[in-house]
Amino acid sequence: MKCRPTTGCGSVPLLPEYHKKRDRKMAYQPQEIFFRSNAPVTVDEDLCIAHKGCTVCVDVCPMDLLAINPATQKAYMAFDECWYCMPCEKDCPTGAVKVEIPYLLR
Repeated sequence: MKCRPTTGCGSVPLLPEYHKKRDRKMAYQPQEIFFRSNAPVTVDEDLCIAHKGCTVCVDVCPMDLLAINPATQKAYMAFDECWYCMPCEKDCPTGAVKVEIPYLLR
C-alpha cells in the first residue's frame, strides 16, 4: 500500500492542524507515581524511647523496615514494604508504634 500525503498510511488525515498538535511538546511535570498519603507504620515521637536505647521495633521487624533516625534518635519507617505482621506494634513497650492495616486487608 502506497502512502498518500493527505492521509498517510493510516486513516487519520495528515492536516496542518494535526501536525501542530502532534509536534507540540508538553511541559515536563515530574509526578510521584508511588506517592502514599499515609505510611502504614507510624511512630509517635513523644512516646518513642529509642533515644534511651530501646530498639525493640527495629529488632522484631522481619522486613527491616524500621530504623532509628540518627538526628532525632527516634524510630521511623525507612521503607514502605510493610507486611502488616504487627510485631512492632505488639512488642513496643510504650505503644509508640501503630500499624494501619488497609481496608482491603482487614
